[in-house]
Amino acid sequence: MDSPSSTTGKRSRASSLVSDLSDSSTKRTRVDQEIEEMLQVSQTSQLSDTGLQTYASAEASLEPAERDETYYLQDGSFVLRVQNTLFNVHRTLLAKDGSLFSSMFTLPQGDQEAEGTSDNCPVHLTGETVPEFKNFLWVLYALPHELAEITLPQIDLSRLNRLIDIARVSFKYHFRSVETWALDVINEQVNRKPAPPIFCLPSTTTALLHTSNTLTASASSFATQAPQATSPQAIASNGALISRLMRLAQLCAHEKLLYTMISVLKMLMGHSIQYAHLAMTLADELDLRPLRGVAYFEVMQNAHVVVPQPRRARADEASPERWAVLDADGRLLVTPAQKLRLLTGYHRLTLVWERLRATPLPFEHASACSATWHQHGCTQCWLDFWKEKTRSDAVLQLGLADVLGRLRAISKEFVRWGSATYMHQDCRTAVRKVIQEKIRQVEEALPDYFVEDSADL
Repeated sequence: MDSPSSTTGKRSRASSLVSDLSDSSTKRTRVDQEIEEMLQVSQTSQLSDTGLQTYASAEASLEPAERDETYYLQDGSFVLRVQNTLFNVHRTLLAKDGSLFSSMFTLPQGDQEAEGTSDNCPVHLTGETVPEFKNFLWVLYALPHELAEITLPQIDLSRLNRLIDIARVSFKYHFRSVETWALDVINEQVNRKPAPPIFCLPSTTTALLHTSNTLTASASSFATQAPQATSPQAIASNGALISRLMRLAQLCAHEKLLYTMISVLKMLMGHSIQYAHLAMTLADELDLRPLRGVAYFEVMQNAHVVVPQPRRARADEASPERWAVLDADGRLLVTPAQKLRLLTGYHRLTLVWERLRATPLPFEHASACSATWHQHGCTQCWLDFWKEKTRSDAVLQLGLADVLGRLRAISKEFVRWGSATYMHQDCRTAVRKVIQEKIRQVEEALPDYFVEDSADL
């Protein structure tokens, strides 16, 4: 896909050529070619926001190209070039599934040699590597038993990476059914029972994955012999894989896979602050509201010191250095924007708690209380309890901005309170529901506390 500057240049060239149409038939041919190229850009402009590039007319590179050993077919009818490798595949296969290639094949070619007809005039594809494109071609030519093999239990990382490449390239070139198939298989593998050891999860997280209601209906039992989730190798492995899967799910708008990966990341946050930092970063990058609140809240509660992140050289995606977000003193490294959101969230949550502390949660008295009890005494009993427990050690030992933790502590104290002499049992039940509802409301609004431009909450 051409950059905005190159596209503007093409339009200016086309404009000047159009003014000289009457000069010669040769110029008319060049105008047609320019217009065709601009149409090509227009058809694929919807992919520009994803940062992906599509096939584009380009002069042959001066670097020599080699024929791919597997997918340069002798009976192929369409030559493509990815990096320095040539592929010769079947035009009819590429035109299936309503792909962008089918639109390309309908464009007039003019008097020049049609692109894709020879090694000297291939269609150039940019934006993917040779292994990625070969994985995509694999699914187009795979036999039934080969497709069945990739969906078998205990999938390994090599097969999972193949599926990721298939889904991404299929999305880019609009192979909708292939894209959906690959994403569904990935989601099924991540949720498989028992699931393969593609994540390095400790046994405690495995147990949570069995019972969590936040996950899809899977009872995943990840390998018990996987390295500890807090080791540098595990953080690098988990971080790279989770990031790839979440970006893929967001790119392709596959809600099931995205929801699954958010749940996995939520589980891991409790084991290392580095996972919370990863969740916070992905939530910002992908604008994931369900993840932003819990990630920022976790970092705010558990990061001892937050300092601006210095510029670092790019490292390999799966290397421990890439995911090292703690400095030599153990301080969490964040961007200035993230630090501002953390401070904003802390300020707002402290204000929320001050309002709650000063004003006990209101509740509606039960009808039986009005008939047989003195409502004033029932209300006073609740006010005294709230005033006492909001100043108790169980509450004060928690952070000032830990509104959720403090409300949960009060809820536990209320359960331990037993039968209060001056409070009706039905009113006690109503109060428990009110406390739980307030916890739910704060959880739901949590992402909004960490947004700079939100109204005061």
